[in-house]
Amino acid sequence: MIRVQYFARYREALGLDGEQLSAEFTSLDQLRQHLLARGGVWEVLAEQNLMCARNQELCSLDEPLAAGDEVAFFPTVTGG
Repeated sequence: MIRVQYFARYREALGLDGEQLSAEFTSLDQLRQHLLARGGVWEVLAEQNLMCARNQELCSLDEPLAAGDEVAFFPTVTGG
């Protein structure tokens, strides 16, 4: 099982804080592709500036996943 969390405007667009998925994914990008296949509002996860973390550490989309991992998707943060 992989726990997925959505933050900031992704949470708002998707209408949920997170979910648990029982499917197995070899990489974070494979998980993202699975979510994108849902269509509609899920296309927000196709953004090029998407940031992600695995087990609370920033990572890239080619990061490998294992059962029990926690994944987070969030937009880039800017400030002044």
